[in-house]
Amino acid sequence: MEAETLTLGIIVGAALADSINPCVFGVLIFLIAFMTKVFKTRNRMLLGGLFYTAVVYLTYLVLGLGVIKLTVGLGVSTGVYWVAAIIAILAGLFELKDFFAYGKGFTLQMLPGGASRIKMYTQKIETLYEKHPRLSFLFVGLLGIFVVLVELPCTGAPYFAVLALLAEGNFASGLPYLLLYNFIFIIPLFFIIGISYFGGGDKVGEWRNKHKGGMRLGIGIVLIALGVYMIVTLL
Repeated sequence: MEAETLTLGIIVGAALADSINPCVFGVLIFLIAFMTKVFKTRNRMLLGGLFYTAVVYLTYLVLGLGVIKLTVGLGVSTGVYWVAAIIAILAGLFELKDFFAYGKGFTLQMLPGGASRIKMYTQKIETLYEKHPRLSFLFVGLLGIFVVLVELPCTGAPYFAVLALLAEGNFASGLPYLLLYNFIFIIPLFFIIGISYFGGGDKVGEWRNKHKGGMRLGIGIVLIALGVYMIVTLL
């Protein structure tokens, strides 16, 4: 029971840290503003935002299941565990660096060219909406998949560490933890969508810009603690 309680605490803590990542906030704020402009009504924006969030959840879940299946199937879960622990600590140090000197030097961010491609794809969706309104929602979902993939360098460290932890145990017992992690990860997205629905999207952007350093600090502390814990359990 103590091990299960500890694992649950680690999953919740890592998911909360991952969910407040400035990368996630920044992209979603941009997309919500885009959908509000293109879809014209708040209800359609709400529908598009919820669909986008659902796609993000499913994409992260499928990636997680794939990583666990692969590492367990190949029998390399212990090696992946070591790699994940080291990555967590290094990523945590970079996050702490951004608290003191945000954006200076090397920083964890989405893949190069990701931001420009997101803007390009949103413009294509805007053009598509004028001709095929319903079909444009499908492309919002495809955009969600693309965003998850290009954001992985910025958001993937906590998730990778958790996946390495789960891969060390039984797959069936780890699945509920994986479902929980991904649900916690998308909770802030619901808040951003809700606030934007009631016209407070600008305030969300202001809050992110004001607290992004603190968000990096929180993520960094959790990542370093998680990496150290993983190494200690191995030793």
